[in-house]
Amino acid sequence: MRRFLSVAAVCLFVLGAAGAAFAADPIKIGFYNCLTGQNAFGGQLELEGAQLANKEVPTVLGRKIELVVVDNKSDKVEAANAVTRLINRDKVAAIIGTYGSSLALAGGEVAETGKVPVVGTSCTNPLVTQGKKFYFRVCFIDPLQGAGAAAYAYKNLKAKKAALLVDVANDYAVGLANFFKQDFIKRGGEIVSDMRYQSGDQDFTAQLTEIISKNPDMVFLPAYFAEGAIVLKQAKELGAKFRFMGGDAMDNPEMVTLGGDSVEGFIYTGFAYAPDMKDMNPVAKKFTASWAKAYPNKLTNANAALGYDAYLMIVDAIKRANSADPQKIRDALEQTKNLELVTGKTTMDQQHNPQKDVGILEIKDGKKVFVGTIVP
Repeated sequence: MRRFLSVAAVCLFVLGAAGAAFAADPIKIGFYNCLTGQNAFGGQLELEGAQLANKEVPTVLGRKIELVVVDNKSDKVEAANAVTRLINRDKVAAIIGTYGSSLALAGGEVAETGKVPVVGTSCTNPLVTQGKKFYFRVCFIDPLQGAGAAAYAYKNLKAKKAALLVDVANDYAVGLANFFKQDFIKRGGEIVSDMRYQSGDQDFTAQLTEIISKNPDMVFLPAYFAEGAIVLKQAKELGAKFRFMGGDAMDNPEMVTLGGDSVEGFIYTGFAYAPDMKDMNPVAKKFTASWAKAYPNKLTNANAALGYDAYLMIVDAIKRANSADPQKIRDALEQTKNLELVTGKTTMDQQHNPQKDVGILEIKDGKKVFVGTIVP
């Protein structure tokens, strides 16, 4: 009898140890983004933001959080492959990503099939979450951004006539331009020229010459920073006097390096965070101080803040769900309400999109300056 009890005690000890080991297994949060390729600048910043959040909040429910990182190489096929790997091989509970709406659309289809929730960082196209049960985002969407740009152009710049210069091969650019156009006309403005180009173009002389002939008050340029800088440089060489305005994809310090003094006075919409902004909330203050300590020689921007915010949103959902089960995390994400993040208070709407103010930034004396926010 005594021997039987000893064996039973050993068995209970082994089972208890196994249970403790299971409880100590890390909760894996996947991260897929553009770490190489065309959009690497944004993807790298978002990764550094998520890593900073992981350093500050390394555990949840008494378990370590492991951030599993995969490069989607700024490619749609690679984005789908990255999410497949995170779900099937790495067995993640939730995923962060990505910069670039077309990449999020590709990854989102896989996440939907695999039933693992994703929190998008800076994928602003409405289609990313439309009809999706498992895709959420921490950024505003392009209808809101386009309306914010139109409101600022019409009210603050006093623009009554606007022109468009749009990359027709880029879903982000086409969508954002359309939302700006709709709201600008609704407010009483006029679109006097709607010019197009293709990704990779280097000469915009013909389009700019046509726009100049229409004498607009401003030009809306929803480009990525590299091509945007070339456009601004060529516009100055042609003697253009009107203002240019762009979207969040222009938020890159390399724009000044590439465009020089031709980008002076350029205005663009972005997320409601910058390290020089006034009246920061406590989360933004903490993030700004932590970033300065972790990366003393590197300026932060809203992309890093969005990576940080996406991580915190998932951790908050895990806490409220009291579980690392993907379905329960999804359900908790759907109930996110008034969550204070770097980029503002976040409440999920029925389409899994947060309602947020739009930031306005301007290049002054060769530096990015946060002008303020606007509610579309």
